[in-house]
Amino acid sequence: MIMTDADPAQTDPTQPHAAKSAVAATDDAPEALPPTPLRLALTRARGHGGLLIGGTIIVLLILIAIFAPLLAPHDPFAQSLSARMLPPAWAEGGNADYILGTDQNGRDYLSRLIYGARISLLIGLGAASIGMLIGVTLGVIAGYFGGWIDHAVSFLLTAQLALPGLLLAMALVFIIGPSVWVVICIVGVLHWTYYLVVTRAATQRIRSLDFVAAAQAAGSTPGQVIRHEILPNLISSIIVIFTFELGIAILAESSLSFLGVGIQPPMPSWGLMIAEGKQAMFYRPWLVVLPGLCLFALVIGANLLGDGLRDVTSPDGRN
Repeated sequence: MIMTDADPAQTDPTQPHAAKSAVAATDDAPEALPPTPLRLALTRARGHGGLLIGGTIIVLLILIAIFAPLLAPHDPFAQSLSARMLPPAWAEGGNADYILGTDQNGRDYLSRLIYGARISLLIGLGAASIGMLIGVTLGVIAGYFGGWIDHAVSFLLTAQLALPGLLLAMALVFIIGPSVWVVICIVGVLHWTYYLVVTRAATQRIRSLDFVAAAQAAGSTPGQVIRHEILPNLISSIIVIFTFELGIAILAESSLSFLGVGIQPPMPSWGLMIAEGKQAMFYRPWLVVLPGLCLFALVIGANLLGDGLRDVTSPDGRN
């Protein structure tokens, strides 16, 4: 049998040759890549209490609205004169079949609160979307083109800010006629100013950057520059404004319904439920307190979510 001597430098890792190989292998290993903006935002979001609380509230209310037919114990429109003005089940005179009591028409209050989430979210999301479409379009056009277009849009903004929003909404709803879709359109048309101010200023800043100049030099049309270069850089700001406008639109609908020119009976709107219960609020306080708490939870959830998104998407990651 032929025996060959092994190279000690290959068998003994303590030899200088093996040590140099290990160092070379370490040097050749790929370096850790810097975190992307999305990964950095997700890392910040996991430690942001306000964002987590607001997101949980909004997701929970959306799920309640989606599965309202499964969660509601009674028909929210069914009336029972024999069960009028029942207190909550834990109070004296309460009925276990009506956990949160009944209203002046004998309708189950819990069921109406659950279905009321649908109305509030539908109007809030719809109105905020309409306002976003109007405000972002005008803001990007004014910020990109400037000149007389910017002056014309600025005049529209000044005129809109000078108008009393609630009074104008009341007048328009009264003239057109109250309905869910009329309220959505009117509230949306009257709430686009924040989108315009933010997107206009951001577009003016982005327009002067090098990648926009490169796209223009490559022959891109203004529409292509706006779609592919400017709008992607405005998405985070638009999302933050949308969450704040969601709460504002919900409060606007509740104000209109409370004043009698918004959602009409027998629709289960939280603002309308407060208006219907205000006459008995001193001896049946739950008729006002319960829908008021629902409105508070929805608006505070939207505001916490928007504030958290602003913090985690900002470059300095402020808290």
